[in-house]
Amino acid sequence: MPFELSILATFGAMLSWGIGDFLIQRTVRKIGDLEALTFIGIIGSLALLPFVLKDLHFLLQTQNLIILLILGIITFLAAISDFEALKQGKLSVIEVILEIELPITIALGFIFFRETLTLVQAIIILLIFIGLILVATKSYHLKNFLKRLERGVIIGVVAAVAMGFVNFLTAVSAKNTSPLLAIWMPWVIFTIICIIFLVKRNDFSNLINNVKSYPSLIISMGIIDTLAWVFYAFAVVKNEISITTAITESYPAIALFLGLWFNHEKIDWHQYLGAALAIIASIILALSL
Repeated sequence: MPFELSILATFGAMLSWGIGDFLIQRTVRKIGDLEALTFIGIIGSLALLPFVLKDLHFLLQTQNLIILLILGIITFLAAISDFEALKQGKLSVIEVILEIELPITIALGFIFFRETLTLVQAIIILLIFIGLILVATKSYHLKNFLKRLERGVIIGVVAAVAMGFVNFLTAVSAKNTSPLLAIWMPWVIFTIICIIFLVKRNDFSNLINNVKSYPSLIISMGIIDTLAWVFYAFAVVKNEISITTAITESYPAIALFLGLWFNHEKIDWHQYLGAALAIIASIILALSL
C-alpha cells in the first residue's frame, strides 16, 4: 500500500473508531457486553472470510498461529473491559481514558520494532497523561482522589493497557501475514470464546431476539468496528506503529462530540480542559512523527 493510502487508512481507522465506540456504548447498554462483542465477531468473521482464503497458508507457520491465538485472547479481554467501561461511564470521559493505549503502543514499538521518540514527543505524551488525569476525575481536588474518579475509569485504564498490546500484536501479525488475516483470525477466536460463555450462561438463544430488536444498531456497530481495525491493520503495514497509533488517537474527538450531543452527557470545565489537552496533544504528536 502506498504511503499516502496508508495515511488515509489511518484516518479511516480514527473516524471509524470514533463512530464505532459511540455505537458500541449504545449497544452494550441495550443487550450487554458479551452479546455486543459476539455480534462484532460474527459480523467481522463472516464479512472478511472471502478475502482471507488466499492468506490461510500463513497459519501453517507455528509462530504466526501462536501470535494470532494470543492476539485473539487478548482482544477478547481488552474488548470486554472496553465495553464494560463504556457501559458504566460517560462516552466523553472513557474515550479519552482509552488514549492510555498510545504510550503503551509506542513503548512496545520502541522495544520490539526499534522505533524511537524525541524529547518533544515524550513531553507531548506527558501532556496527554495530564489531560487524562483531568478528564478522569469529577473534581480537581486531590482529597479522596479514588472516590472522585468517574464511573468506568479504572476498567477503562485496564482496557487501554490491554488495547496497547492488541495494537502491537496486530501490527506484528499484519506485517508477518496479511492485514486482513491479522484481523480475521483473532475475530474468529474471540467469537468462539464469546459463544462458549453465552452457551454456559444459557443466553445464546437471546442473540436472535437481540437482532430482531436492534437490527440496524447491531449491524452498523459490527461493520464499522471491523472496518476500523481493518484500516488500522493496513496502515501499520507501511507506517511505524507509533505514527499510526498516534494519529488514530484523535478518535476521541469524534466520540466526545457524539457523547455530548446525542447522549446529553455533562462534564465539568476541568474535564473539558483535560479532554482538549489530551486530544490536541495527540494530534500534535501525530504531526511531529
